[in-house]
Order: sequence, then structure tokens, then C-alpha cells
Amino acid sequence: MTNAIRVLIVDDHMMVRDGLKLFLSNFDDIELAGEAANGTEAVAQCELVEPDVVLMDMIMPEMDGPTATNAIKATQPEIQIIALTSFDESNLVSRAIQAGAVGFLYKDVHADKLAQAIRDAHVGLPTIDSQAALSLVQTSQSGPQLGSDLTRREREVLRLLIEGMRNREIADALSISTATVRLHVGNILTKLDAANRTEAVSIALQHNLLD
Repeated sequence: MTNAIRVLIVDDHMMVRDGLKLFLSNFDDIELAGEAANGTEAVAQCELVEPDVVLMDMIMPEMDGPTATNAIKATQPEIQIIALTSFDESNLVSRAIQAGAVGFLYKDVHADKLAQAIRDAHVGLPTIDSQAALSLVQTSQSGPQLGSDLTRREREVLRLLIEGMRNREIADALSISTATVRLHVGNILTKLDAANRTEAVSIALQHNLLD
């Protein structure tokens, strides 16, 4: 179908991707544009295949969903992104929406509802699961907790900072470059409003951010 909505599937679990591909095959007005196993691949695939809508997992290695969403929307704002996750965390909802996602759904969503969400996203209409919407309201009322916007990788780096590791040691431990470590450390300092690594460690310990 020439006017079918082209969808990119992003999830680090192959079985989930296969299930979503099977789901897409049941609708004549929706087709598979491509797939990616993490946020880094998602950004690259968006540039390559230019999908209409992205089904974006939130928790992935290398680059998580909110970060990938932000990167995609920064360069290709016309692409609509639906956050799709199995984790019921208010922080994920707010991060996804702030990054530019037009929708937020859980992976147990009914196939017809997901298909309609894709159609709505294609024309810029939002779809947010009722539980996710409630979490978003509660978060906005109470205000975000310190460190709630730290990504999983940033938390890993912070944990190693607490252990006293230097950038080179952290890079070796996580199999990433020292430049990437410096980027994560900079993000940690900004998000914790810390002047340096020592202060960041102190704040993390005082607030039990990694418990």
C-alpha cells in the first residue's frame, strides 16, 4: 500500500521486535520501515529509512529511548515517536514526553489500540496510557526527585565514581571511550547541580541516589 504509515521498531529484545513486526503485518495501512536494537541504531536508521512513526523502547543499552528520541527530534522533527515500555515508572513518562514523544504506551497494549496510536501519531495526535498520564500528573505536582533524570548509563558511571575510579578505569569497566565517560560525567554534574566529581559523589551518597 503506497500510502501506508512507515514504522521503525526499536527494542533491544529480538522477540519483542518480531512480535511487533507480526503485529504490523495485520494492518494494511501500516508497514515496517526498519528495526533497531538500541538508541544509537535508531538514530542511524531514522536518517537512513526516514520512517513516519517510531515505536521506541525506553530502556536499552548504549543509548536509552528518551535520549534517542531527543536526538531524532532534534534533526528530524517530522518523525513522530511513540514510547513503548514494560516499566511503570513516572520518570520514564516525563523523560519521554520532554524528549518529544507524541505517545506513551505499555507493551501489553491491545493491538487495535496500538494501531490507532500509530495512526494518530502520524498526524500529530497524542496517545498516552491512562496510568502513564496519572504518573505524569503526580510527578508534575510533586516535582521531580533529585537524580530522577539520570539515565541508566549515567547511574552506572556515578556508581563507579563513588568507587573512586578515574575516567580511564570507568571506560575500561564499561567498554566505552574516555570521551564518552567525560560526556556522562558532565551530564551527571549538570543534573545533580554539582561543581565537581567529589561534590557529585557526596550528593549521591547523601540522597541515596543509587539505592
